[in-house]
Amino acid sequence: MSMNITAAHSSRIKKTRKSSQNPFLRRSSSSPFSSNPRRKPSQPSIEKRAAEDEADRIFDERLDDTGVIASLATDLNFRDVPQFIQYIHTRMFSDIPERAPGMNSTKIAEVLNYRAALPPVVTLAHVHALSNSPTKIEREIAELAQAGIIRKVAVPNRGVGAAAIGDGIVLVSEWERLVQSHSDLSQEVKFKYISLLRNNPTSTTISGINFTPAEASALTTAGFLTTATATTSRSDIFARPGAASLGTLASLSTAGSKNASGSLAAVGGSEALTSISGGSGPRSRSTIRYNFSLPNTGPHLRLLVAARTHVLNLLKKSTYREAPMNTLHERWDGGIAADDEQSQAKKARGEFIGVLPGRTKKWKQFYGLRFEWVLEECVGAGLLELFETGSVGKGVRAI
Repeated sequence: MSMNITAAHSSRIKKTRKSSQNPFLRRSSSSPFSSNPRRKPSQPSIEKRAAEDEADRIFDERLDDTGVIASLATDLNFRDVPQFIQYIHTRMFSDIPERAPGMNSTKIAEVLNYRAALPPVVTLAHVHALSNSPTKIEREIAELAQAGIIRKVAVPNRGVGAAAIGDGIVLVSEWERLVQSHSDLSQEVKFKYISLLRNNPTSTTISGINFTPAEASALTTAGFLTTATATTSRSDIFARPGAASLGTLASLSTAGSKNASGSLAAVGGSEALTSISGGSGPRSRSTIRYNFSLPNTGPHLRLLVAARTHVLNLLKKSTYREAPMNTLHERWDGGIAADDEQSQAKKARGEFIGVLPGRTKKWKQFYGLRFEWVLEECVGAGLLELFETGSVGKGVRAI
């Protein structure tokens, strides 16, 4: 019986695998990681998510309340409102750390320039938070404003309800110093502006008849004037293309389209309020009113609103919207490393686990704003209240 044995079943002849084929005939891959085995993306474990949620919480226990702290005043040597203003303004920011700030020279210069450009305005709420008698403070502010020592600054449309910024106050001497140091204003304009400040100590607005269009334009550009509401009725402003069409929908639809959005004319500009009643030209300067203002008030208010919101958001991570003040302070600072000898020794041994200041929100977004300063703002505005716990120091509660 014959047996037919083919080469295909021979142990000495084997088929070549696909991996040993000519490399020039293989399909090339566009990714250098295509040869790695594919795996499904790993989902975070339940334990890991629970640990992250636990770390995100700021406090989970109800604090004992042995009494609400009515005033945050710690220095009883304050005798008048100007001292309060200087105290609040000078302690607004923390000093830049000398060691390991986590910021290069460009960022440090940006922080310092931002601070220097802010106006010396403090809110009334902040002053009330440090005073023992709000009634006495209000009476003193009225007397000092009448005497031309301080001025009130109107802050409209900033915040809603209890979160509204309210009015601010500033020393007139600081206001005049800013005017005198501005290089883009002529001496004649500076003299006229300061004279109007002194002659109208309690008024927040001034008639446009006191300035020429060129002077008003220069002061508006510099930030010392802003356009106020005209002394005309709303129907006269928004619905007067003609007597025959007074108050029609057609007139209302075209009332706000006379100036390009974002242009100087759209917000007033040197001519303040121009007539939108069918292109009849600019109004008389006697009908235009300007607000006294300070440069860079907008960035100052944005910083204040953002800081208040951040503190409230930190407390929202607490179960009862309250936490020890020390814990809230640590969260505001972002867990930065201390600058004492013990921390420096740990860093030298490789045990340094703190966060550099330049990587925290306090310095990246708030330019080193002090926690105590923001806390006083929130307490004075009625957003937070402080109370004694009797065990873990002072507590902070959102109202």
